[in-house]
Amino acid sequence: MQLTPDLLLRAYAIGIFPMAESRLDQELHWIDPDMRGILPLDRLHVPRKLRNKLRKGTFQVRCNTAFHDVILGCAEPAENRPDTWINPVIERLYTELNDMGFAHSVECWDGARLVGGLYGVALGGAFFGESMFSRTTDASKIALVHLVMRLRRSGFLLLDTQFNTPHLSRFGVTEIPRENYRKLLTQAVSTKVTFYSGLVSASELESFLQSTTQTS
Repeated sequence: MQLTPDLLLRAYAIGIFPMAESRLDQELHWIDPDMRGILPLDRLHVPRKLRNKLRKGTFQVRCNTAFHDVILGCAEPAENRPDTWINPVIERLYTELNDMGFAHSVECWDGARLVGGLYGVALGGAFFGESMFSRTTDASKIALVHLVMRLRRSGFLLLDTQFNTPHLSRFGVTEIPRENYRKLLTQAVSTKVTFYSGLVSASELESFLQSTTQTS
């Protein structure tokens, strides 16, 4: 059976997601971790240096203006990630989800150059973060902060990061058992919200930063 965007959304609704073994692997595998990474939307930690960079407006942050380019950026080899799980099938499916209004990108721009960002899937009040990339220092981190700000503004209940890493744990990501995750997921996907993709004013950003926890 060929995987379609509709089947993909059904999978997310029950707590599973696809990955490929490598960029060149055409087969997708369903993943259902025993422990699930989540970022509680009211517990975001923002390092002090990153706060300063956000306030300076180092990058222009936009949403959904270059979704496919963000996926390609996430699929690029990196120093700590020579290969990727994002294959052409993933590219096609998530680009179609973006066209349908279910997948979104948060992009950091330096003038006309895309320097970093992230993408994920929105279903009800749940957002499933898929991948992020940086071509310039802190670009993906700034995209993550802007994602959380938009999710909170929109009324989302759950930010699923799939896994936890030392990098993500600095921002407040934690792991919960699959059973607990599915309870949160059931409540979130049944909530009707709309992802906010517009621009954010400096005053709104400042108010958001004041509401978060500062780390060194």
